[in-house]
Amino acid sequence: MINIYNESILVCVYYGPNGERLIKRGCNIAKMLKAPLYILTVDEKPFDELDAEKVFYIEQWKKIADEHQDAHFIMKDNEKRPVSKVIAEVARKKNVTQIILGQTAQSRWQQITKGSIINDLLHDIPFVDLHIISVSRYIRNDEGLYEKGVRAYLIKEGNHYKLSFNHTKDSVYEGIFFKEIGTDFDNGLFRFMKGAETLQVQVCDGLVTDFTNIDASTAMSLNDLDNE
Repeated sequence: MINIYNESILVCVYYGPNGERLIKRGCNIAKMLKAPLYILTVDEKPFDELDAEKVFYIEQWKKIADEHQDAHFIMKDNEKRPVSKVIAEVARKKNVTQIILGQTAQSRWQQITKGSIINDLLHDIPFVDLHIISVSRYIRNDEGLYEKGVRAYLIKEGNHYKLSFNHTKDSVYEGIFFKEIGTDFDNGLFRFMKGAETLQVQVCDGLVTDFTNIDASTAMSLNDLDNE
């Protein structure tokens, strides 16, 4: 692909369902401008200390990047510097001209939408256009909705799928299970990749009988994910 407009796009994502939306926005802009696309996430922990939920999102983002021409995934783990400094460094190295950020309060990225951090970015990389994208909100654990997600699998059994927390040769889908708080049964939501599509389906007593995608952000009143 010839970059006729001399543009380069950087999408900054954090864990949660909004990352995929931001990446798709970046893909559309990159395709329109025939520009390279970089997908960046930052974590203060080393990669081998990340939990199953975070690793799942990273795997999703890598897969999306692999499916788009001239898209590259960048993971900055064990990073103690301010997020704005990391973004600026990547922007300089990759000759980025446009940055896409999600307007979210998730973890360290809540700083991004505050004026001081935006000013830091504008000061450090004044040659870059910043796009602040409004995003839907996510599950907050202390609202009594769902427990922290854990890695799980779906095994085909007749006309339905059985939830399992152990990987076996019969595992069909791998994803993250969010258990409803206050129940002794495996009721909740299972999020996984089916081909190029991300699905979130209902789990009732450890079984999935319907692959209808559930949009939890609109079906319930949800808030931002807590800092860890």
